[in-house]
Amino acid sequence: MNFRIWLLLTLLLCPLWAEGVIIPGKSGIAAIDTLPTYEWDIPTTHNSLPTTLLLGLAVPGGAQFYTGHYIRGSFLLTIEGALAYEVLVNKPMQQQKRIRETAPFRDSAELITKELMLSGVYDQTLYSALFRNLKRIRTNNDTKMKEEDLRNSEVAWAIGLHFYGIMDGYGIWVHNQGRPTEKRSVRGAVWRGALVPGLGQFYNGEYGKAGLLYMSFLGGVVSLNSRQHMVTYFQDRRRTALLEGTTGDELNQIDEDILFFRKKRNQYIWGMALFYLYSIADAAVDAALADFDSPLFWAIAPTLKANGVSAELGFTF
Repeated sequence: MNFRIWLLLTLLLCPLWAEGVIIPGKSGIAAIDTLPTYEWDIPTTHNSLPTTLLLGLAVPGGAQFYTGHYIRGSFLLTIEGALAYEVLVNKPMQQQKRIRETAPFRDSAELITKELMLSGVYDQTLYSALFRNLKRIRTNNDTKMKEEDLRNSEVAWAIGLHFYGIMDGYGIWVHNQGRPTEKRSVRGAVWRGALVPGLGQFYNGEYGKAGLLYMSFLGGVVSLNSRQHMVTYFQDRRRTALLEGTTGDELNQIDEDILFFRKKRNQYIWGMALFYLYSIADAAVDAALADFDSPLFWAIAPTLKANGVSAELGFTF
């Protein structure tokens, strides 16, 4: 019994004794102390912060190419290039196409309206032609509005992705100066992330993650507002259609469009809420594992000491 008590006391007091003789972050075992940490960091001689930020601002993926992260830089350049083409080239071409397609019906509707106003009499043929043209104009305008809605989201995601590239480039530069391995407060990371989304990532030094988070929030907010605008637009279309006595396929299509954009709007609301919760959880995990890659503080290893013709086997703490 006494042996067990002494053993228990020794185990309890050993850390207190070792705290004063062991260098923090060093185990005393060369094989452990020399293990590489953060092996995914790419060493580079390009350590100019102004150049990193300016290249990241001027060129998609420029900061990543400058710091040697070519795959990441190529991804940013490709995706941002595709979005830029879609927003600056393809969408304006589609808009001009809708305008050209609508022009004949608009001119015809304007001409028929003038004829009806000048004649002052009811003409069934002219009224039928007028409503056919109005229907075509509105159908084309519906398509144009949907394309504009998509363009709004693409612009927001392109801007957000570019901002992420700058933030990620800054994070790469910071990490190239050396990563800290001190412990961080999980509670501190949680309340920061809960107070301001992304602040927990800044606290942990994860600037690339903060950039991804803000990219998602920017894209989500703009897309949510754009989908709500589309819901309001089709609700107005429905009221106009009912006043005109519209029934059948056109009214059913309007109802389907209202339901579709409501679902998309709600998906962005739920998505942003999940991103917010994820940012808090991610900040907590990163804070808890902040010193994961630092060398062991406690280690036990066998030692063999030669003493003349005999040898002693012991343990180094």
